[in-house]
Amino acid sequence: MNWRPRSTTGALAVVFTLALSACGADGNDSTGTTAPGSTAPAIATSTATTAPATTPTAVSAATSSATSSSGASSTSPSSAAPSTATAPTTPTTDPQSLADQRVKLTQVATAKEPVVLTMRPGDDTTMYVAERDGHVRVLRDGALVDPAVLDMSDRTVAGGERGLLGLAFGADGAHLYVDYTDTNGDSNVDEYTMRADGSADPASRRRLLLQKQPYPNHNGGSLVRGPDGLLYIGFGDGGSAGDPERRADKLSTWLGKILRIDPKPSGDRPYTVPPDNPFIATPGALPEIWSYGVRNPWRFSFDHANGDLWIGDVGQNTIEEVDHATTAEGRGRGANFGWSAYEGTSRFNADIDGTNAVGPVHEYHHGPLGCSITGGFVYRGSRVAALAGSYVFSDYCFHGLRAIDPAHPADAVTLTTDGSTIVGFGEGPGGDLYALSLSGPIYRVDAAG
Repeated sequence: MNWRPRSTTGALAVVFTLALSACGADGNDSTGTTAPGSTAPAIATSTATTAPATTPTAVSAATSSATSSSGASSTSPSSAAPSTATAPTTPTTDPQSLADQRVKLTQVATAKEPVVLTMRPGDDTTMYVAERDGHVRVLRDGALVDPAVLDMSDRTVAGGERGLLGLAFGADGAHLYVDYTDTNGDSNVDEYTMRADGSADPASRRRLLLQKQPYPNHNGGSLVRGPDGLLYIGFGDGGSAGDPERRADKLSTWLGKILRIDPKPSGDRPYTVPPDNPFIATPGALPEIWSYGVRNPWRFSFDHANGDLWIGDVGQNTIEEVDHATTAEGRGRGANFGWSAYEGTSRFNADIDGTNAVGPVHEYHHGPLGCSITGGFVYRGSRVAALAGSYVFSDYCFHGLRAIDPAHPADAVTLTTDGSTIVGFGEGPGGDLYALSLSGPIYRVDAAG
């Protein structure tokens, strides 16, 4: 991994906590309107002051269908930001054409609090949509199909930053993976076997991971199949505010990390740890860890054209950021993305070293541009030619979509001011980009003209 200093001009490290309530109302789970990852008033202050145990649990392969038995921040004084990073990639778009680009959001369906849209390998006509309450629905020919292909609402608690938060398929399309908050408030990653009719077999449920959650915010929830066919899992720092237990910087916990596993069982584990994971030989480190130092990687993605990793990391009270780890840099292998030594490019917790922090490529301050970033995708569709190679993202508190050219990441362009409460993106047939609003609409991104 080639470490690069944190940029003083930009940051796109999408730590997007799915705070599914309105900005400044994190503690109000009953409304379902909190800004993702926002730490304005209070999930942290309304929870118990003593955090419960947060030991991650890899459930035994033999018993994975059963419950496992394993069992208000203050910003530190600022210090000078490290030197500016160089441009991370070769230019892929003409900055002028991107600056002039506008798009429209074409509503194609309405779901109940949709948070994820993805496709199943081997099926190029069907999209799968995760609804926060625990349902997985099929979107085909512009309509959501009934009944749900998976109903796990009886084991899911939804509200605030909790619920069914992640959805991905294995490389062969034979298995479906979900990341959700269970009725105890803890994070689970489960596997289901797909049937011939395109539905998931409820009886096949196999738990891969259980992460005890000390607070009800910053659950993360992103599940992504990487270019290597392996499963990448994002966990937030455990919640409260300011990373009070400094978990994001510790390799002894999954919290504040991106994990990488092979879902195939191995020994007493229901999954296999890839032998090239970066911390396997590090004393005291958990071998599943791929990257660390993230606050809440609510949405991250890989560019399917070159394999680069893009992370949307939701900020604390001031800065939202985007991280970009190129394939040449190892796609984030062993990378420290800086939280909580830094919030964006600003020093945060002075007791965290942060010397090897990888710099964000784009950042913006809370205000008109939003309060809680929603990471997206590098555009590889054909409907909006000028967007090719650009990273498209949004913010829960911002109406519309924005984009950056990876060759000039400090500058972002507003593509549209339509669409609100965007909490997720997905790629559909032909690389078409879709945006999901928590209020229900599922949009396709089209050329404006």
